[in-house]
Amino acid sequence: MSLIQVSNLTFTYEDSFEPVFENVTFQIDTDWKLGFIGRNGKGKTTFLRLLTGTYEYSGSILTSVDFEYFPYHVENKDLLTYEVAETVNPAMEQWELLRELNLLDADAEILYRPFCSLSFGEQSKVLLAALFLKEHAFLLIDEPTSHLDAAARDKVAEYLSHKKGFILVSHERDFIDRCVDHVLVLNRRTIEVCKGNFSSWYRDKTARDETERRQNERLKKDIVKLKEAARRTERWSDKVESTKTGNRVAGLRPDRGYIGHQAAKMMKRSKTLERRRDNAVQEKEKLLKDVESLDSLKLNILKHHSSRLVALKDLTIRYPDAEGPLLENFSMEIHPGDRIALSGKNGCGKSSLIRLILGEDVPHTGELYTAGGLSISYISQDTSYLRGNLSEFASEYGLDGSLFRTVLTKLGLERPQFEKQIETYSEGQKKKVLLAKSLCEPAHLFVWDEPLNYIDVFSRMQLEDLLLSCCPTMLFVEHDRTFREKIATRVIEL
Repeated sequence: MSLIQVSNLTFTYEDSFEPVFENVTFQIDTDWKLGFIGRNGKGKTTFLRLLTGTYEYSGSILTSVDFEYFPYHVENKDLLTYEVAETVNPAMEQWELLRELNLLDADAEILYRPFCSLSFGEQSKVLLAALFLKEHAFLLIDEPTSHLDAAARDKVAEYLSHKKGFILVSHERDFIDRCVDHVLVLNRRTIEVCKGNFSSWYRDKTARDETERRQNERLKKDIVKLKEAARRTERWSDKVESTKTGNRVAGLRPDRGYIGHQAAKMMKRSKTLERRRDNAVQEKEKLLKDVESLDSLKLNILKHHSSRLVALKDLTIRYPDAEGPLLENFSMEIHPGDRIALSGKNGCGKSSLIRLILGEDVPHTGELYTAGGLSISYISQDTSYLRGNLSEFASEYGLDGSLFRTVLTKLGLERPQFEKQIETYSEGQKKKVLLAKSLCEPAHLFVWDEPLNYIDVFSRMQLEDLLLSCCPTMLFVEHDRTFREKIATRVIEL
């Protein structure tokens, strides 16, 4: 057991005026299974890169362990898989690797296949196993579930739950709850380290936020009362003071000493009230700094006259070079109000089915029906094509620029990002651009293909509230179990 001590860490990107971290100090134990939580763009991946020495920074990071970053970049993917594993960790024995792969429910035969022929999930399992076998290694695991199907996520979660000595960046509540025993949280203004998982931290945070809101409302009322009382006392003091120079009353001069004493007492009381007010203001300023306000979102839902929007009957999808059909004798109908989740392993045909419904050229037989005049809003898995600034993006897709920016703000994209090029965004911020586009588009049917990849947990909650309140017609693919169970009216296994 040893510590990773971070002291006065400060870092700012060269092309930015806003520091990502400023005088940050905390420490973590190298035996912890640490979940790393925060909004998109708050600096989670940046911090992992600072630990690995990718960027220069001020302050200090002291530790006795070696940091290993996942996803690991493989230079030559044409090598056999066991050769790639040996490149990652030359000191490990092959039997150790086989043991770890067995724990991950991966077949031993994949070691003797070219690494490039493995699925994304298989590649991830091999690299995780090789990295965990490194001595004195502390793993920095960045979004390991991206593009993994539900079965693979379950197996990786089970595997990580039996390991220790890692930082895990993930936005999936169920996944991170199963894997970690501590959390490192990038709040809006502060950083905190807590024992427990995401759910226990979020329960405590919700209770703390509610207490702060109540204190804030009480202090607001107190400040108004104290401010008015101070003004009133000050007016009384001035009024009493003015009687010192008044006319004789019944032939007697005013007792200036007594009047001055009374005026001074009132002024002293006024100053006391002002100090109490200032203290209340200072106390109020300490509150609500880290409260996450989940603003409500809206969808532009169109009503269609048809009771059947999409119908597939005896559908078979078969690509020319494939050994067999990707999908065979598949039937499905989408009616208004349906929220259908497509589920299944990677490569079972989910994305191909979506592309076919969108009207793309997918080789198939069987019947496909889409209602006349059907408007579809689509979110793709891919964000690599995003270029330019937000104004150009909104103009290209015919979006109301003001509404588009408003939605992005509600999704947690900070205003300084508005002036940057989209290609410089984090993956989560890019996905929010696509989400905001879909929320601005009028549509009868919303088709979302893995919309939550890299999206922070707070935005996931916002989207859940939106979809449950608006009840749009949807066809979606999403491996986040919590989201799928809350949103889907029907799950179709492929």
